[in-house]
Amino acid sequence: MNTFEELRAFQRAVDLAVDVYIATRSFPREEMYGLTSQLRRASCSVASNIAEGQGRLTYGEWRQALGHARGSLYEVQAQIIIAERLEILPTATAEHLRKSVRATARELAGLLTWVTRRDAERKRRKTAT
Repeated sequence: MNTFEELRAFQRAVDLAVDVYIATRSFPREEMYGLTSQLRRASCSVASNIAEGQGRLTYGEWRQALGHARGSLYEVQAQIIIAERLEILPTATAEHLRKSVRATARELAGLLTWVTRRDAERKRRKTAT
């Protein structure tokens, strides 16, 4: 793997952020600094933390950044629920975003498992020497 851009988790997170930006274009103006901003920032944070994590020096640091990405993904999920309950987000759009969240979550979980295993292997090798 050469760059974070090649990670499927990153690609899915970018797709999610784009979907969120498109969905929030129709939000009421009074939500510009509220739910619109929160949803957009949280969705961008998922992709940003995945990218940042790969740039870290250790697997432990990478795992920590992926944990932050996961937290931001949950934040997006909660905000989708709120926006739908407030009837700011149509049900069909909310369902589309939920599918995008699930796809991102699957890829992120896989990447997190891979990084955690690499970290454990590194620690085992270190203690064996």
